[in-house]
Amino acid sequence: MTRPRGASERFVAGLRPEIRAALTPIFSPLLQIEPTVEALDFGSAAGLIFTSSNGVGIAARLTADRSLPCFCVGRATTRMAVQAGWSATMAGESAEALIAGMLARRPVTPLLHLRGEHGRGEVAANLTRMGLRTGEQVIYAQRLLPFSDEAQRVLTGDKPVIAPVFSPRTARQFAGLLNGTPTLSVVAMSEAVKKPFENIKLSDLIVAKTPDADAMRDAIEIAVTRAIRVEGRPGAH
Repeated sequence: MTRPRGASERFVAGLRPEIRAALTPIFSPLLQIEPTVEALDFGSAAGLIFTSSNGVGIAARLTADRSLPCFCVGRATTRMAVQAGWSATMAGESAEALIAGMLARRPVTPLLHLRGEHGRGEVAANLTRMGLRTGEQVIYAQRLLPFSDEAQRVLTGDKPVIAPVFSPRTARQFAGLLNGTPTLSVVAMSEAVKKPFENIKLSDLIVAKTPDADAMRDAIEIAVTRAIRVEGRPGAH
């Protein structure tokens, strides 16, 4: 698992019991999430936009203000915002879908996008250009990390390894660190996440049907089934 530890543990906990039983989770975050501000000021914002659970987690720690409605990308981010105390609506499964969903809803503006330093979709700029005045504030950094010692060990071993990868930046880091892994199956959240692995020899490369956690879990089930069929036994990482 290459996401930050908390997000990785929540993802694994959401797998079906029989799938979890076939796997040995190894946590090797390739990104470390660090706040870039000490406090939040929503100013005149009438609503907030979150495009990742990392943004929700950081914002929840930085402010006790839950008065504004939130518009989120994906079910997992929306659930996390609700659990943190916000009134949250899933506006789309990707940044592009969120923009379309916001244009259909026409919420009260201005809006404020709370995001990391690396993002895709230019949400605030595109919404503003299309008539929904939106500002943005970078509230966290994503520092790249190497593989853990345990991850290095299994990636150079002979047992099948399944790696869910959730973002293009993590995908580039992962692919750049690899050094010959014929037993590795990668489960990519989108075509953009898949791209860094296209010229690498892998056991399997699967793209989730939609860019969300539930579809990623479905894709992992496919990867586990294929690995067991090839190996003739469970025990993937």
